[in-house]
Amino acid sequence: DEPSSHVDWSAGEIRLLTENVPWVPSSPDRPRRAGVSSFGISGTNAHVILEQAPDSSEPEGADTAVGSPADAATAPSRVLPWVLTAAGGGLVAQATRLAEFVEARPELPLADAALALATTRTVLDERAVVLADDRRRLLSGLAALAEGREDTHVVRNTARTGGRTAFLFAGQGSQRLGMGRELYETYPVFAEAFDAVDTELSFSLREILFAAEDDDEAVDRLNRTEFAQPALFALEVALFRLLESWGVRPDVLAGHSIGEIAAAHVAGVWSLADACRLVEARGRLMQALPEGGAMVAVQASEDEVLPLLDPVRVGIAAVNGPRSVVVSGEAGAVEEIADRFRADGRKVTALRVSHAFHSPLMEPMLAEFRAVAQELTYGQPSVPLVSTVTGEIASATELADPEYWVGHVRRPVRFADAVREAEATWWVELGADGTLSALAEACLDAAESAEGDARDRLVAPTLRRGRPEADSVLATAAELFTRGVPVRWAAALTAASPAVDPAAGAKAVDLPTYAFRRDRFWPANSPRSTRDLGLVGLGAAGHPLLGAAVELAGGDGVVLTGRLSAGGVEWLAEHVVG
Repeated sequence: DEPSSHVDWSAGEIRLLTENVPWVPSSPDRPRRAGVSSFGISGTNAHVILEQAPDSSEPEGADTAVGSPADAATAPSRVLPWVLTAAGGGLVAQATRLAEFVEARPELPLADAALALATTRTVLDERAVVLADDRRRLLSGLAALAEGREDTHVVRNTARTGGRTAFLFAGQGSQRLGMGRELYETYPVFAEAFDAVDTELSFSLREILFAAEDDDEAVDRLNRTEFAQPALFALEVALFRLLESWGVRPDVLAGHSIGEIAAAHVAGVWSLADACRLVEARGRLMQALPEGGAMVAVQASEDEVLPLLDPVRVGIAAVNGPRSVVVSGEAGAVEEIADRFRADGRKVTALRVSHAFHSPLMEPMLAEFRAVAQELTYGQPSVPLVSTVTGEIASATELADPEYWVGHVRRPVRFADAVREAEATWWVELGADGTLSALAEACLDAAESAEGDARDRLVAPTLRRGRPEADSVLATAAELFTRGVPVRWAAALTAASPAVDPAAGAKAVDLPTYAFRRDRFWPANSPRSTRDLGLVGLGAAGHPLLGAAVELAGGDGVVLTGRLSAGGVEWLAEHVVG
């Protein structure tokens, strides 16, 4: 009630309030704010700054919120992530409580609720993400969580610390017409990164890549090396930028052939203009080489293949696993090696290629490619990059040497060594399909059988042929998040173009609070629990009336306690007064 004499109240605009006052704005062009202090008797102090809530009143005639029954039939459908986390086995209760809440409110805008889950909840270690594009699928996923059942639209795991995330950038052969089109139409971040690459090229990549799927001429053009390599580079850089905008960052990078150039660019080795110049020159010069080479994948080890090589006609193009080698070179020489392994009953797969990549047949292009590489500006990588030329972490000096990138064209892709060197827990493939994921799984399976279990391992492609692209990328993000990788779900929810996004303009709504278990941890109040004085830090007093003793600190005395009861000490009954 009385302002403190230790404060100069005239020096500012602060005054002690002794009665309720209206919370009026000091200026009409800024929100009201107030500070509330709590000075706890235990010494715990807290201060909260309150700001007035934004005006939520809608003008007359405003559109109904997206997700409500009024526009459910016309709202564009997109999968949204519903994020639930808990601790101490509370995920079932969380899912049950949320399902009951949603089911009782058919008018609830689903995008608003998804945003609230992503932005107004503490992130705990037990995690689940329900990927749903409508109310029915959401309730189905929540029911599966509550009942402990598997569901294709639910990702569930427990977060762990200390894991490493590797991004794998795919190589040529994985390209397909239309790859990235759905992401381009859905996420402006992806489209901006893709267009930035397209602008640096001497041809229109969009016209080739996003042509009609039944356009045979476009398919033929995309499969030409001069277009396939820039297309994969653009897709992978755009995928990286999309995940980066969601807060998903790798600890290590690796790329298969052309994929290593994409990895080096996002690590900071070149500017986008220089990287595009190198990629376009690489594809163009390879395409200009005479056709007629061949490539086959053989089920054999590198040591088994090496003695069969003719260094002038054929070489090893890739070592993709302990028993997975790609042989490349002149068709006749390649076929001779393939026949040797077919005769042994080994699996041999001919690859559909226009040229014999990473073979002696690449030699005629190297001088002109070297000239391009020497004109580029090189920088320090910001993320460790595993070289598929050496199979080891590449140094900044290596990556800044034009000769490294010339050798990169000619020498084998040591993908199996790169996987081993990366020492990652979670692997994310950036490409059009799961080609590298399958190769990495085989390498990791072999290492696991030799070195032990790796149950926390994840190998996930960002895109899958035949699966909606936005769904696929969100599912990969969910897999990473549930294992402990940070994901900014608010960014993922609001990243899509308003033209296709039901979350555009979404506002967080009130949802059920945490489903606490309410376990009791107080000791049971029973005679047995109080008889052992040692359990509560007391010693016996050795006195008929005083039952316990505790010494004061510093030897300053002793506190003696006891319970006086005529029923407990019989002779006291004769000394009761009143």
